[in-house]
Amino acid sequence: MADPEDGRAVPVVDLDDVPDGLIVADDRACVTVVNRVATRLLRVPAEDLVGKHLSDALALQDRDGRDWWASARPYDGLNIRTGHPECSLFLPDGRELLVASKFIRPNGPSGKVERVVITLRSARLRIYEDGERSNLIATVAHELRSPLTSVKGFTATLLRKWDRFTDEQRRLMLETVEADADRLARLITDLLDVARIESNRLSLRRQPIDLGEHLEKTVASMQGAERVKDNLILLVDGPVPTMWLDLDKLDQVLANLLDNALRHGAGTVTVRLSRWQDGVRIVVDDEGRGIPESERERVFGRFWRGTGGSRGGSGLGLYIVRGLVEAHGGSVRVEQSPAGGARFVVELPNDIPEGLTD
Repeated sequence: MADPEDGRAVPVVDLDDVPDGLIVADDRACVTVVNRVATRLLRVPAEDLVGKHLSDALALQDRDGRDWWASARPYDGLNIRTGHPECSLFLPDGRELLVASKFIRPNGPSGKVERVVITLRSARLRIYEDGERSNLIATVAHELRSPLTSVKGFTATLLRKWDRFTDEQRRLMLETVEADADRLARLITDLLDVARIESNRLSLRRQPIDLGEHLEKTVASMQGAERVKDNLILLVDGPVPTMWLDLDKLDQVLANLLDNALRHGAGTVTVRLSRWQDGVRIVVDDEGRGIPESERERVFGRFWRGTGGSRGGSGLGLYIVRGLVEAHGGSVRVEQSPAGGARFVVELPNDIPEGLTD
């Protein structure tokens, strides 16, 4: 075939190269074309489909069990119909397909339908995405329920029985309410960050940071927690440059990495800061069971939860870590620590604004 404008040959497309299933029927609803993907999705050989009436070749039903052919009526339905948008339909064996159709009327809207073109896609990806959404809803509901129940319980108790408690008891209850409120705020922040990461709307507000000093303060504040005590240490290897980073995003990265190590690891958690090229490298080691090599890439996916720790979590922390680190132009990976546990390595370049020097 030649291009009418410049005479160059235009390659003929092999319908078996089309990524979706394709079925074409003529003006009598007789199937004339079936590509390889369609036969694979329908699990019927092409020779058993070509020549069949379209309603027999595609015995599809909607979720309510209604026959697709009776609803679509491409040949004798309203002539303003040009086809059907993609929708979920089911084969007799219960498998779900995403089906779209186009009614071809060469002589205009009021003309006779001369061809019906149908595309088929597997619903597996959509089912997976629906499962992901269900997981997100279930995870969020679970993570919200516990602190909300605590907040509701303590505030209701204080309102009804305020005079029965000592000042120390009231303080303890209010501290618990505050901690649970902080937990809710962190979860909401995580969810917003996930949405921004997935929609590429994550913005950074960089400022100069003395990372060594900032890490010292971060680790010191965590060492005051009962569950951490002496299990968290910081090592700084020589001087490191002043880094231009988003302080809030950096704190999220550090908090998620340290919380992950303390939650899923064991023994002492060691944070090591060193110079890397023109930026810095942050390494977090624990002494737990580690992460098998086959699962190390999966830890950065949404809803990943380690099996070695005794505490739960939303499963979003490491996904957010990767998103925030990559937004800074850096990278994060997981290895085996010298003690056999997990080692998370964050490498951040120093993106110094134009006109400024380190």
